[in-house]
Amino acid sequence: MGKEFNGRVAVLGLGYVGLPTAVALATRGVDVIGVDVNPKTIEAVSQGRVPFVEPDLAVGVSGAVALGRLTATTETPEAEAYIIAVPTPFNPDRSADLSYVKAAAEQIAPKIKPGAIVILESTSPPGTTEKVSRWIGALRPDLKMPHNHDGMTEVHVAHCPERVLPGRIMIEIVTNDRVIGGMTSRCSERAAELYRVFAQGEILLADAATAEMSKLIENAYRDVNIAFANELSMICEELHLDVWEVIRLANRHPRVNILSPGPGVGGHCIPVDPWFIIGAAPGVTKLLRAAREVNDHKPHHVANAVIASSERFREPVISCLGLSFKADVDDFRESPAIEVVELIASARPEVTVLISDPFINGTIPGRLGELPNVRLEPAADAVDRADIVVLLVEHEKFRSLRHTRFGGKVVYDTRGVWN
Repeated sequence: MGKEFNGRVAVLGLGYVGLPTAVALATRGVDVIGVDVNPKTIEAVSQGRVPFVEPDLAVGVSGAVALGRLTATTETPEAEAYIIAVPTPFNPDRSADLSYVKAAAEQIAPKIKPGAIVILESTSPPGTTEKVSRWIGALRPDLKMPHNHDGMTEVHVAHCPERVLPGRIMIEIVTNDRVIGGMTSRCSERAAELYRVFAQGEILLADAATAEMSKLIENAYRDVNIAFANELSMICEELHLDVWEVIRLANRHPRVNILSPGPGVGGHCIPVDPWFIIGAAPGVTKLLRAAREVNDHKPHHVANAVIASSERFREPVISCLGLSFKADVDDFRESPAIEVVELIASARPEVTVLISDPFINGTIPGRLGELPNVRLEPAADAVDRADIVVLLVEHEKFRSLRHTRFGGKVVYDTRGVWN
């Protein structure tokens, strides 16, 4: 065991990673200040409420705020440690958009003091942690930063990528192993002091670029395997075979574990992270690029199949169940289900498209709210009114729908729930 962390922590970005991290620290006795650009998020957290759905997070937030261990503000404070947990989307050319990370580093720079720890949690291309050090150093030439000092540095910069699953974040943030990559070995050790406050899994030390790459390949590995399942589903469809039965039988082999296909790949990581690797080594990433193409095409394949079936009806009602990127969460980022519905509704503007998702809280996500033929309905009503039912997300609420409701309807089950 290393030295224990002692001091105040500022977490920049109170989203799906930053807020749970802040809670994990605060509920173990660390004073944490959460920083976010969204005033509504600050208001919610300050009142002990959570701005999104995640099991067990609400209890942690309310408890940490009530104890005075967690506060929230739009202003970056002075602290002994800073955790950057802001978005890293990609640009139109699929290169990494590091503007949020750079803005966070520039907000930290005026406040930082010698001895401080700066940790990048945001998933980033190799070399981003070094850029954080350079961005801070450019504004604080008085500090010895690790990118330009081989000896003892005054600020310890490291990367500790998140590896949690929405729906299980508060469990996995504690139990999962953590990779910590410092700009120097001392940077790694100082960052590890902070994570030992709450992490029960093994803490694995590396250099910064290795840690950055390890997170990217975790998600690229999953992307490639999902692409195989999605391509297999299209092959079986063309051959008039039940892909779920094919996979079930193939997986009885002791060394085969084919994943489940779906309407595409969503979320803030898997559709994005492989492009960071492709961008870093474009000449030798043919498999990763092919996997991305398969998974990006799958929503179009599903939409085209539904559109073709709808042409058999004079004025069909198409009901699409589920819009979030995975089951039983309210996270709609990069959701293939939303893309499927947009494609269907745009291709047949005269057709009524009903959507249902138990995690929509009033506002229809994405561009769907702008399409005049898209309407939000409760699941049972949407199914009863439909000529075509499309299951896009296997929310628990949809699993319990009685099969008698589907009589006489065309059903597309992209998740294999009702087979």
